[in-house]
Amino acid sequence: MRLPLLLTLLACLLLLPTATAQSRTSIEQQRNQMVDEEIVAAGVEDPRVIAAMRETPRHDFVPLARRKHAYLDMALPIGSQQTISPPFVVAYMTEQLDVQPQHKVLEIGTGSGYQAAVLGALAHEVYSIEIVGELGRKAAKTLKRLKYKNVHTRIGDGYLGWPEAAPFDRIIVTCSPENVPKPLVEQLREGGKMVIPVGTRYHQNLYLYVKEHGELRRQPLRGTFFVPMTGTAEDLRRVQPDPTKPRLVNGGFEELLQVNSKSKTPDGWYYLRQGEVVRDNTEAQEGERYIRFENEDPGRGCRALQSLPVDGRKVRKLNVRFWAKGEQIRYGENHQQWPYFVVTFYDDRRAAITDEAIGPMHGSFPWTEYQQQLSVPLAARDAIVRIGLLGAIGELSIDGIEVEGE
Repeated sequence: MRLPLLLTLLACLLLLPTATAQSRTSIEQQRNQMVDEEIVAAGVEDPRVIAAMRETPRHDFVPLARRKHAYLDMALPIGSQQTISPPFVVAYMTEQLDVQPQHKVLEIGTGSGYQAAVLGALAHEVYSIEIVGELGRKAAKTLKRLKYKNVHTRIGDGYLGWPEAAPFDRIIVTCSPENVPKPLVEQLREGGKMVIPVGTRYHQNLYLYVKEHGELRRQPLRGTFFVPMTGTAEDLRRVQPDPTKPRLVNGGFEELLQVNSKSKTPDGWYYLRQGEVVRDNTEAQEGERYIRFENEDPGRGCRALQSLPVDGRKVRKLNVRFWAKGEQIRYGENHQQWPYFVVTFYDDRRAAITDEAIGPMHGSFPWTEYQQQLSVPLAARDAIVRIGLLGAIGELSIDGIEVEGE
């Protein structure tokens, strides 16, 4: 009676190495696909950064319940109201930082340790600070388990930096203060570079700073959205959001982020893919500009995002209005990939609650005004507005977006 059971157990044990190898291969395939489709295709070119993204196991830095999403280009909650950044953002910031093998790098905001691990593959030494004790301890264990011996972590207020390890050749900040912390400027080596998101809680831009003669020279990079820098930085924050009055900014796309004199990047929007602002007062429905998305590859990212504060206990509806025009819009890889106006609501743990959408939009159609009222979940504390082709192919133009709470 016991023999069949014993044989079954032995068979299972013999299959374990094969199953593990297959699982490992599947994970590597997912990671390489993510790098190819979401990082290289989006414009990251540095071969060392690309190699580091291929080698770094992102699934080891996300909670078990979120691992099925580890190789999607999206932020994921990691606990304590914090998130792990999307892989493209990690790769892009790392490329802009221009880390060399001899460099000593300071990271503010360890989170789960993923960005530190990527830096560890590129730099001589990495020092990373996390203000949330639980996250910092867990990240330290993960980095130790994965044998990142050149990555050093501590729990503390990142605003203050790591003075005893200074000066640093590079500093990267993965949380957003309202202004650049002075201690970080002091700890950056002359000629060194800092990449940091700066701005209000829901309106941030990513900047590259270079230290020259003791002062910082600033270059705008792109719009972005990070969790706020807490501790001293939050105490010094002058502009606080009002979640009882959610409002979308630059919905007419008249304001541009001044990356250069030919910038076509809208201020206030982030994660822009395959979209640009067009100046044409004969076409624009309001003002002189509108945004246009174009995509020829089914399933490829084509979007722009904006975050809003919204308290579902105080705001029960969002009144949405916008103009849209389509040219030969067809679905992407499947019939779910159509352009919509999407609002995703998040709770106080930064976990997604639900999507509310207007659409789909398809085919060819002239400028058309859309108006709709969307329900706000009671548990909502934040929302993200997403526009674009969202995997569909064709051309979509949008203008005059208004979002207000009720």
